[in-house]
Amino acid sequence: MVSSDSIFASLAPYLLSALLLYLLLEQLSYLVKKRNLPGPLFVTPIIGNVVALLRDPTSFWNKQSEMANTPVGLSANYLIGKFIIYIKDAELSNKIFSNIRPNAFHLVGHPFGKKLFGDYSLIYMFGEDHKSVRRHLAPNFTPKALSIYSTLQQFVILRHLRQWEKSFSGKSRPVSLRELIRELNLETSQTVFVGPYLDKEARNMFRTDYNMFNLGTMALPINLPGFTFGEARQAVIRLADTLAVCTGKSKLKMAAGEEPTCLIDFWMHSINQQIRPPPHSEDKEISCLLVDFLFASQDASTSSLLWAVVLLESEPEVVRRVREEVARIWSPESNELITPDQLAEMKYTRSVAREVLRYRPPASMVPHVAVGDFPLTESYTIPKGTIVFPSVFDAAFQGFTEPDRFDPDRFSETRKEDHVFKRNFLIFGSGSHQCVGQRYALTHLVLFIAMFTSVFDFKRVRLDDCDDIVYCPTMSPKDGCTVFLRRRGDGHPGVSIAGQRRRR
Repeated sequence: MVSSDSIFASLAPYLLSALLLYLLLEQLSYLVKKRNLPGPLFVTPIIGNVVALLRDPTSFWNKQSEMANTPVGLSANYLIGKFIIYIKDAELSNKIFSNIRPNAFHLVGHPFGKKLFGDYSLIYMFGEDHKSVRRHLAPNFTPKALSIYSTLQQFVILRHLRQWEKSFSGKSRPVSLRELIRELNLETSQTVFVGPYLDKEARNMFRTDYNMFNLGTMALPINLPGFTFGEARQAVIRLADTLAVCTGKSKLKMAAGEEPTCLIDFWMHSINQQIRPPPHSEDKEISCLLVDFLFASQDASTSSLLWAVVLLESEPEVVRRVREEVARIWSPESNELITPDQLAEMKYTRSVAREVLRYRPPASMVPHVAVGDFPLTESYTIPKGTIVFPSVFDAAFQGFTEPDRFDPDRFSETRKEDHVFKRNFLIFGSGSHQCVGQRYALTHLVLFIAMFTSVFDFKRVRLDDCDDIVYCPTMSPKDGCTVFLRRRGDGHPGVSIAGQRRRR
């Protein structure tokens, strides 16, 4: 009888040859797809440069941007069997977003996102399916709905600002705002999306599962027990289960004729008005779409609110003008909230919010996959299956007047750079997958800026690298925005630590 060891020994040379042939073909495939684009000449077999990406995302993407600093505006790399292209040029990014050839590209949101988000994610819907769902989301963002959300947003923002005031105002030690703002935004999302349907226990579980989900977005895509990505996938399933229960409760409440009080109520009210349920209106499917909303609103808003504090702290004249505008409408001592009409009057504060988003876009890239070969330029055709990364961040520093300068007046009625350079302002995307909640997100940022600057004087603890960009998973300041806080009128907010402010 021939032993298994001898069989393996006889096959070993062939297996080794097959492996070497595979690795050679993989390398040749990368070089053929790369052609004359800037990028590494050699990539690690199978895994590519994913270790460098996960170890230091900021450095990885900075290098891709630097390599793309050529007339063609592109650079290449390789990640876990996927050929990728980084797009720095704003006009080329617009070609991806606008899908000028129907279904040439599909949004993927995250390189390994489909494994994490699951089958019912709006990110991975296309064609008529996608159009239908977006059409049925419209009632969630009417002026009436946004007005109710604005009230909820203000209650949550003010509650957290009062907690910060009680805990940190006037203290000799500084505080990092990153976790505080994450908690503020998580409560805002819970309250606005499914407010009355989450009890205290469900909210605590929600926080734990969402944090695990967050970690999964920055982990190797190994969907097995014991691995961060696998645990994150289970957390997403639990989040969806929790949200499915909320959806069912809302359906019953809306069927009973009660008035909507949060986003899921507006959604279920709209469904109940129809003769037959629209596609993807089962509780489980809706709950998965709500997970998408959470991901889009939670971490993107955390990034924006942090950068708002960072940038405003270095611009005292901007802060003065914001406070002056807000004071004509609202005071921290008032028991009133800012109304939708008053919000519309806060044009300068809105310009500040838009400039924060331009200067530090939360989602710096929006990955898409090429459905087929696509001629991006006269000299380069994107191969089928390539994951392309249009850079929202790089586009935001092209075209605008003095783009490296933080200048809210560029969005004023006289300059209107948001219209003049509309194709470079890709913060909320463009085309069929443009962010459905952009008005909600912008309102949240405007309200936070108005209330935070009205309640607090604030001073950064300034170190040489405090403004450096890190990804967790959205773009954030390296120091977590560490500040001294003091209620306005109570004296100096703290002593600055010497250091140079670093811009882009």
